[in-house]
Amino acid sequence: MARQLDEQIAGRYPVGQRLRVLDVGMGQGTQALRLARLGHQVTGLEQDATMIAAARDALRGEPEGIRERMQIMEGDGRDTGVHFPPGSFDVVLCHGVLMYVQEPDPLLAGLARVLAPGGLLSLLVRNADALAMRPGLAGDWAGALGAFDTTAYRNRLGLDVRADRRETLTATLAGIGAPLHAWYGVRVFTDTAVDGSDVPEDPEPLLAAEERAGRTDPYRGVAALLHLCGVRG
Repeated sequence: MARQLDEQIAGRYPVGQRLRVLDVGMGQGTQALRLARLGHQVTGLEQDATMIAAARDALRGEPEGIRERMQIMEGDGRDTGVHFPPGSFDVVLCHGVLMYVQEPDPLLAGLARVLAPGGLLSLLVRNADALAMRPGLAGDWAGALGAFDTTAYRNRLGLDVRADRRETLTATLAGIGAPLHAWYGVRVFTDTAVDGSDVPEDPEPLLAAEERAGRTDPYRGVAALLHLCGVRG
């Protein structure tokens, strides 16, 4: 996904331009810190105290220049309007968040609002059109049959969450003035890997296969996750 994001940023902005980035629901700050290392000014917004502590811990180990480029804030992604004026950011990330939000439209509208004209909105969501793939490949036929006509699922943390359909999100993005510009599949081949599985000694073939599948039909349509990129009009 990082490669996909970098591709979209490179296609919109001159090389070397320092961008204003907002990472909503940044978790432990993996993407936020990576972008700060690339020279961008990054604000991470997170409401989970444990994740905030992990992100701050990681940031403390970075050189001063990177620490100065990254700000960590405690807050809910649905309250971006409280924290930031319109047009504050060139890039807004919202990765792995929508599945925990029952009514995502207000959140998405708020994210579009803080984007500058021409800004990039990057979403990572669970693919509702592929919910039957994981149980089906595991031989759980009852689970696969039950997944075809729903957007609800239980994740690997044991939480009851929700998935999104690309068609629905495409309409939503158009409605909030950040129409879909590009989309990718994420975890096409590796979704059934057991948590904690060993990474191959040479991970490049795996990454290359996933990257190719993530941009190629019909493979990307059955990916566990979808990476959608909208552009603010």
